[in-house]
Amino acid sequence: MYVSPSRVVGVVDISNSGLPAFSLAAAGPACGTQPLSKGKAIRLLNWLWVGCIDHAMNFRLLTPILFVAISTLAAEPPKLPAIPAEPIAQKKELLFSDDFNRAELGKDWQQVVPMFTLENNAMKGIQMRFDTPAKDGKPEVKGHQAVAGREVPTKDSVIEFRFKLGGAQSVTAEYDDRKFNGSHYGHICMARIAADKITLVDQKGLAVARPEGATGEPPTPKGRKNIAYPLNLDPQAWHTFMLETVGDTMRATIDGKPAAVLKSPGIAHATKSKVEFGCMGKDGYIDDLKIWNAEAR
Repeated sequence: MYVSPSRVVGVVDISNSGLPAFSLAAAGPACGTQPLSKGKAIRLLNWLWVGCIDHAMNFRLLTPILFVAISTLAAEPPKLPAIPAEPIAQKKELLFSDDFNRAELGKDWQQVVPMFTLENNAMKGIQMRFDTPAKDGKPEVKGHQAVAGREVPTKDSVIEFRFKLGGAQSVTAEYDDRKFNGSHYGHICMARIAADKITLVDQKGLAVARPEGATGEPPTPKGRKNIAYPLNLDPQAWHTFMLETVGDTMRATIDGKPAAVLKSPGIAHATKSKVEFGCMGKDGYIDDLKIWNAEAR
């Protein structure tokens, strides 16, 4: 018998064991046999367990089959889409920049959800709103990350900034169109960076108006996608983040290396009138922010 992680060549006769018949057909690229399915692998492991205990089967005989079944269950999840190695956007004119080298954030920055301040010539986010149940006549409060934004009208663009997670769970960059009433607060698309993953989100179509009594997340509009890629970032180190948005595609890099890509219809929304930055948790930092108009390469 020849055993590979997902295929077996040969047949093991377990007919004398009293177990249900289970044929492992000859396999291999030339035969075109499909890998053992997850369901069959689970049933096979169950039968082998019964056989080992109740029928004193030869464990050495079963070892190759166990290897096949366990390897099938431990198979890798579906692969994420390949991230383009080269930029998808060509930078054009610089639309906005801020190095935060001053004492106060300033009135041109809108504090959407408290609060962002300046510290050591960088913008620091501190989440102030947390889930709080209704009590003593006061309404329930839903938790929300700190958010600050600027009016920077774009369609296709490139955002670049340095960030340090510090004590925060994540920092975000988000595009909005506040005149678009088909999404919650006009949210269009977003990138969320945590120490262990980066998530790109198509937010368009998450409607503000919902049926009375509706709970949980609103239904996902047809075709809308989200995606998350794994990361391994030092939260106490500074990193450089770049987000390209061209047509219906976002591509992100961290420290110059491709980190994530998402192709989804909402990203192509023609008017992105506002750019917002968020911090979930305490003491996340953003610095040296630049936003360019862009076009597809």
